[in-house]
Formats: sequence, C-alpha cells, structure tokens
Amino acid sequence: MRYGYFTMPVHPASRPWHETLEEDRQIVILADKLGFHDAFIGEHLTDKCENITNSMIFLASVIGQTKQIKLGTGTSNLSQMHPTLIANNAMMFDNMAKGRFILGISAGALPSDAEALGILADDRNKMFADAIDVILEIWKRDPPYQIDLPGNRYKVTTEKTYYPALSVGIMGKPYQQPRPEIVGTVVAPNSQGVIQMGMRDFHPLSANFILTQHLKSHWENYAEGKKRVGLKADTADWRVARTIFVADDDKTAERYGYSDANSPYRFYYNQMWGKLAKAKRLAGFMERPDQPEAEITHDYVMDRLVIHGSVNKVVDQLLKFHAEVGDFGELVYAGLDWTDPQLSARSMELFAEQVMPRVNAALGKKAA
Repeated sequence: MRYGYFTMPVHPASRPWHETLEEDRQIVILADKLGFHDAFIGEHLTDKCENITNSMIFLASVIGQTKQIKLGTGTSNLSQMHPTLIANNAMMFDNMAKGRFILGISAGALPSDAEALGILADDRNKMFADAIDVILEIWKRDPPYQIDLPGNRYKVTTEKTYYPALSVGIMGKPYQQPRPEIVGTVVAPNSQGVIQMGMRDFHPLSANFILTQHLKSHWENYAEGKKRVGLKADTADWRVARTIFVADDDKTAERYGYSDANSPYRFYYNQMWGKLAKAKRLAGFMERPDQPEAEITHDYVMDRLVIHGSVNKVVDQLLKFHAEVGDFGELVYAGLDWTDPQLSARSMELFAEQVMPRVNAALGKKAA
C-alpha cells in the first residue's frame, strides 16, 4: 500500500503567512525524503487559516527541491478560473515537473470564495462539470481550436487568430500522455459524484474528516461507475485520508494528538467542525441520518477521527481501520499545523519508516 500526504492546510490565524507558507513547503520536502508517493495541497482565497490561495503556484516552489514525490493540486477549484487558464497552467506544471503532477479537482466549496468572485448565486457544480470537459478537450485537440460543447458555458477558439507560421494560437500538451492523473476529493457519505469519477477514469480521494462507516459507499459508487462503462474498478486507484499522529510513546501521543488545549489536532477539528456546522454539512460526522446535531460535539469528532499513539498502537488502529473499510491503494496522511515542529516531523518519520512497513507486512503488501 502506498502512502501519501494531503493538507488543506489549516493554521492559526495569528501566525504570519510567510512563516506558515515556508513551513508547508518544508513539510512537502520532508515527505519527499521519507518516500511519500504524492502530496496534495488545497487552496482557498478567503480563509485566513487556510493560507494557500493557489496550489499550483505553491507546488511549483518545491519542484526543484523534491526528487520523486508526485505533486497534486488538492484541489484546483474549477468554478473559480476559466478552464483555458487551468488547462494551460496544469500543462506547464506537468512539463516543469516532468510528469510528477496530479490534477486534483473540485468545484470550490467555500462560500466566501464564491462571494468574492461574484459567483455565489451561480451553479458552481455545473461550472465545475463544464470546466473539466473543456480542459480535457483542450488537451485532446489540435489547433485551431473550436470548442463549443452542447450546454457548456465555456467556448474556446483561436480560429480567427491562428497563425501557424509563427506558432500563434497554439496551446501546449501535458508531459504525461494522454493526460495527467485526475483525482477528486470525496467529502460526503454516499457521494453520487464518485459514480461519475468511475465512468471518466478519475480517481477518488476520500477525505479524512468523514467517519469510517461512510467510506465503503465511496468505493461501491466508484466501482458502479466503472461497471457502467464496462470496466472493473481497481482498488489501487482509491486513496483514503486519515488524521494520524505517531509519537515515541503513548503519553506524548495522547497529549499532542488529542487532549492538550494547544494540540493542532484539536485546533484542526475545531475549525472543521465549526465550518461544516455553519454550512449545514455535518452528515460526514453522523453515525446515522437521524442523529441530533447536538450530539456532534468537538470531542465526539476527535474521538472518531483522530488516530494517535505510539507505533504499535497506530499500527493496530490502522489494521482495524483497513478491516472495516476494505482494500484501498493509498493511505493519505493528513497534514496539520506544526505547533511543535519536532513532534510533527517525528510523527511523519515514524509513520513512513515504522508504521507503514509494519502495516504492509501485516497485510502482505508492498509500498508501491
């Protein structure tokens, strides 16, 4: 089983942006050194705690300081930029990284981003679907372009200005052919969008802030999508993210990963709980549809979604988790603020060097 990294990221609003951005860069560089398969970086425009406004710009800053890790947008919010821009920026990034690129996509869920862009009242899911169709067409077609898909709001052409003698009116192709891997983050129980991912050969990444019991529905829906187009789903294409803290002893793990008032894990889930409650999107935290929202407290969420402990304890928890969820191709380590840099770095080291080898040995697998 592979292991990867995903961060939104979420930092205390009091920390300087230049400091948290450099911290996030160093974490990706460390993940590369520790053999993480990939690193997905989120983006938001109007959240002071989520400091990265453009994941491609951020990831471009670590291309030259990493060697093997794949760099993924986690996600590019397709409702927020014209698909011609995203297609060309992703193409350029893929060439700069010589194929170490994954295009993670979503509509863009933060309402304040949409308000700032003047699209709060628009159907952003439709904009997302239209955008990805156009991006794929740009990569497939040759100039001069005349992309006018039925019902699609985005029209792309260079017919009037195409001048091949000077190579004008031409857009580049990705380094990876026919295209980079495309990944969609899944954040809701029984998400119907996962069916579409399967049908289009996009790969799902199940979010770390959804209860274990909901994850099987992601795989079932992805497999259903594959079946609809006459293909069989491969568990190697399914990524599952979890919130994990590993320490050299259980006491430290319990303190930093759970109980301390300054724990970055408490801070993270206070943010997620608050934001999802405000957006009335607590379904992923619920054990049953009729569960009263009053039961979904901060501690309730922490108890169910933070895996913490010494190496042996975390290995046992992950094997139990795997038994409940079933097989998947990649366990994705959720990145948080480095409140204590030494403990946070040590957790990633223990996860990569001790936890995952033992998990894979118990499952009879190899890290791909």
